[in-house]
Amino acid sequence: MNLQEMIVRQSELARQARAENRDLTEEETREFNELQAKIDKTKNAILDAGPDFGREEAACQATRAAEKARIAEITAMCRSFDLDPQPHIDSDISVDECRKLVLEQLQKSSGPIPAGNIEVTKSEEDKFREAASDGLLLRMGAKLTTPAGGANEFRGMSLRDLSIECLSRSGESAASLLRLSKDDLYSRMSREFFNPASAFPAILDAAIRKTIVEEYQKVPTTFQAWTTKGSVTDFKPTPDHSYVLGGVGDFELVPENGELKNSAPSTALLPHRKVDTYGKQFSMSRQAFINDDIGFLSQMPAAYTRAAKRTIDKAVYKILITNPAIYDGVTLFHSNHKNLIPTGAAPSQTAIQDIILLAQGQTDPFGEPIYEIPKFLVVPMGYEFILAAIFGSIQVVGSNHNDINPLYNYPLQVIQTPWINALAGEAAKPWFMATDPASSKSIQVDYLNGQETPTFRRSEPAGQLGFVWDIWLDWGITAVDYRGIYKNPGVK
Repeated sequence: MNLQEMIVRQSELARQARAENRDLTEEETREFNELQAKIDKTKNAILDAGPDFGREEAACQATRAAEKARIAEITAMCRSFDLDPQPHIDSDISVDECRKLVLEQLQKSSGPIPAGNIEVTKSEEDKFREAASDGLLLRMGAKLTTPAGGANEFRGMSLRDLSIECLSRSGESAASLLRLSKDDLYSRMSREFFNPASAFPAILDAAIRKTIVEEYQKVPTTFQAWTTKGSVTDFKPTPDHSYVLGGVGDFELVPENGELKNSAPSTALLPHRKVDTYGKQFSMSRQAFINDDIGFLSQMPAAYTRAAKRTIDKAVYKILITNPAIYDGVTLFHSNHKNLIPTGAAPSQTAIQDIILLAQGQTDPFGEPIYEIPKFLVVPMGYEFILAAIFGSIQVVGSNHNDINPLYNYPLQVIQTPWINALAGEAAKPWFMATDPASSKSIQVDYLNGQETPTFRRSEPAGQLGFVWDIWLDWGITAVDYRGIYKNPGVK
């Protein structure tokens, strides 16, 4: 057995153990060590034979490797175009010469490829990373609709095995890597953490990214049902020009051969939208790596993702409860805004009719009447069954005269939120009616460049012993108009 064959046999032993997710057996370890002793002896013999022998042996090995690579490349190239590679191999031409011949043959046998038929295919490295990241997610119990091909093969891999697989694919000896302890492997992977070409951290990133996107969709929040969503391009305050409504006057009659008159829209105070950054940091410790604790991939990103969306939910309802002054210097809910019921009451048929009529008497910023379409009833927890009776009963609830209920099947969507209860505390619990955002806005949640889910990146550990990620989201909440929402102060 020559030097090359002994190295190949060592690799086979290591690969078999890794595929079965185990260490080398006692018999395999003995054979591995015997081979290593022979390899060392052979290398020493080459060195003792002098520099000429070493150069000659190295030259032979280089020639064999180059020929093997030439044959492999030509074979792969020809088979991808359904061509026979053997004539090109036998002719001893280079890879570049073969490529030129293949292209010439394709041009003769077919016309140009239509642009719509061009398909970008993934490299083997991309497929490996996708399969490995999905394998990690499956191991954590994630339910993937369409796992990447080969994901199940990585499902049982420990972090140690995955790191060995990644390093061996980059050209390092699997046999040498198998001899490293978990602590040594951790140190080795720490050096790879900021290497853009390294597969291991990229696989972790992909698993985290999928966790964040999936978890964000599952967080039970209600603000997005009745608010509007916007996007800004930077952190500077952005005037909301959509607020400028009306003020242009009526369309005027233009007589024959008459002139159209120039008319500039009136302007009013504009609300300014602005986003800020909110974030945290999470890490996988050295201990978690050594203990093969992969929970951080799902638990930590998921926890921060839930926290981000819940924070937005709470902040939106905090505006409704605290009733701050808005862009015109008046509080959001105020008699001047014609969006406040003066006396608080619990939701009832009469109270709901009153708030609907209040909205229908609203005007635009320039005093012109507008059409408001009541769509959402936003209430604290505790009114679910009362409202079900109000909107689901043909007759007025509690009436002895069989009065027809005008709110039966009225198209108001009830939204319950515990934030009203929590933020109001012992005070009266207000409730609100929001109109269709298509007709009038109220609260708008803006995201930087429309990025609605948290962003993350690998971060310098800064004294921590572990792999660290920053996670953040840029958002801002603005009362862009008071005409889209109405308040009943409620009762305790």
